[in-house]
This record gives sequence, C-alpha cells and structure tokens, in this order.
Amino acid sequence: MGIRSDTRTPADIVQTLRAGIARVSAEVIEEIQTRIPEYARPSDEIYIKVIRMAVEQAIDGFLDRVENPHAAWDPEPFRMIGRGEAAEGRNLEPLQTALRLGARVSWRRLTDFAEPLGLSPQSLYDLGEAIFIYLDELADAAAEGFDEAKARAAGEMERRRARLLDLLLTRPPAALEAIADMAKAANWRLPKTVACVSLDGRQRQLALSPDVLIGQECLLVPDPCGPGQARMLEIALHGIRAAIGPAVPLLEAATSLRWASEALELSRRGVLPRGLVRCTDHMATLIVFKDEELVSALARDRLAPLAHLRPTQQDRLAETLLAWLRHGRGAGEVAARLHVHPQTVRYRLRQLEELYGDQLADPDIRFELEIVLRARQSVMDGTA
Repeated sequence: MGIRSDTRTPADIVQTLRAGIARVSAEVIEEIQTRIPEYARPSDEIYIKVIRMAVEQAIDGFLDRVENPHAAWDPEPFRMIGRGEAAEGRNLEPLQTALRLGARVSWRRLTDFAEPLGLSPQSLYDLGEAIFIYLDELADAAAEGFDEAKARAAGEMERRRARLLDLLLTRPPAALEAIADMAKAANWRLPKTVACVSLDGRQRQLALSPDVLIGQECLLVPDPCGPGQARMLEIALHGIRAAIGPAVPLLEAATSLRWASEALELSRRGVLPRGLVRCTDHMATLIVFKDEELVSALARDRLAPLAHLRPTQQDRLAETLLAWLRHGRGAGEVAARLHVHPQTVRYRLRQLEELYGDQLADPDIRFELEIVLRARQSVMDGTA
C-alpha cells in the first residue's frame, strides 16, 4: 500500500495518526454504544474496557499494516472477540454492525488529517480501500472464533446429553438426583414419562425435536404421548426400520428400550411388520415370543392332534381354530373372517372336534391353543 505525500514519509504519517488513537477510539466506542443496544453497558466498566481494547487493537493493527503492508497479521484477538460473542449468546450481526460503524468513524477522522498530512486524493482512496479490506479480514477472524466456540459448545452439550442418556438407560437406573443434575447441565427438562426407540443401525440427520436424546442406535423421546410427538416420530422415521417401546416412567427407560429392541428383532425376522413398529400394537406377539423355547414346547403338546396331517391340512385347520378361538363360536362369523363359505367352516370345526375331543371345552387348553396358534400365525405371516 503506497501513501503519497509531498512532505511526509509513511512512518511519519502513521506516527501522527497513532497520536490520535485514543480520541478516535473514544468516538468509535460512543458511536457503537449509542447505535447498538447489545453493547450499551455504560455502568459496566470491565465491559467498556474490553470494547476499548478491541477498538484500539483494530485501529493499531490497521496502522501497522499501513506502515508495513507485508508484516504478518495475527487474527487471534478478533477470533477471541468472536468466541466472546458466542459466549454472550449473541449472533454476529451486532459485531458486524460495530465493525462497520468503527470503519465509518475512522474514515471520517482520517479525512480530517488529509490536508495537514499532505495526502493526495489517490492516497486517500488507497487508505479507504485498505480500511474495508481490513474490515472484511476482521469480520472473517471473528466469524472463525464464533463458529469455533459454537462448535465446541455444541460438542460439549452433545457429550452431556450422551452421558444423560447413559444414566437413564443404566440398569439398575442411576439415582434421580444424579439424573437431575446431568439433565440441568444438558439443558434438558425432566419429563414424567419416556419411550425409547430402537433403530436398525445408526441413523443420521433425523428431523427430531431438540428434546429427543439420540444414542448410537436408539432414541429417547420425552412425554411420548404429548401433542405432536407421535406425528414427529412418524415423519422422522419414515422409511426406516425401527421400533417404539411403550411409554414408561422416567426411571424405567431401559425397560422401554428392551421391549423396543425385542420388537425390532422380530421385525427383522419378519414376525412383525417392516418400517415403524409400535410395541403397544403388538403386545400379545411380544409376550408370546418372550420365551420361544417354552412356546415351542407348548406348541408340540397342544398341536399334537394335527401333527399327522398334511401341511396344507394343518394350515387350514390351525387357521380355522384360531379364528374360532378369537372371534367366537359361530360358523358364520368365522367364515366371514376367513372369507370362506360357512359350510366349509362347519366341516373343519367337525374335524377339529374329532381331533381334540373334550379338550376344546377346557378354557385353560383353549387359552394355550390361542397362544401357540398366534405364534404359529406370526411366523407364517413373516415367512409368507
């Protein structure tokens, strides 16, 4: 950057300008505090001192550049200012406005020195261009610091929320006091009830409410029965294989996740549907498959009368018997459920009576038959 003067060297010019830094700084600070409400703290001496230091550093740094355009410039002070803005909870708009005001005041005062310093019009133009280039560099440095602080704060908050999720899913659950302390640190309101979602693999960029805690392959949803929560999950998890556990008290979150995980596994096997599965819609199936070995043993015993039949016969009679147990004893109602003729149902029911005899009159046996037939049907539906 060249400064033309008929009587002064660049060093002489800068020395003269430096002598007026205090006065220019005071004017810049007054302008900033008058025009920008976020910086209007007349009674806060420490804050005013920080602003004064920032303004003087900016002006002094610019004069260093005028004196030695090739000298290295340290952007760290303005990165620190950007980090400070993030810590104050502001965005960068007030700071950018302050920088523009500072540049305007500095340019106005610089023109006052033009004639005494013997500055040519071209030198004034060069200085004005340099001010706005320097302004952009200051703004970029502040933005870097701001983004860095925001990222660090977001990372710390994410770590706190991950720790909170760990505490909530611990078995046995952590003490409520420890959970409450971590929830406060994570800026998370303690709900009365929660539901956990088991995900089929790590999912990224889900459109979830900010209060949902996100784990590696699970979610914790506060107040799952609250307004809009069900719809939010349907939209966020559309097209994803996942299972939503039942709503439970806060300290029983691990139970909700366990049921959701079991439902997800049954979905993978085809026993439950693909996509988003709600445990509350499939509780009977979840209970039946809770101990498959026991159900298999019961099935061998209760379905023994069908064992000698051909597979197709077994399937027809098992389907008819389940419909009869679930929907009533009338052949017409069973026929409507199965979409067959009532006479076909009567024929099958006579076969079942011959095979089972008095067993169908025993309510305990009927209950056990419904359990094993439901399990059988779920497996067949999953492999169809």
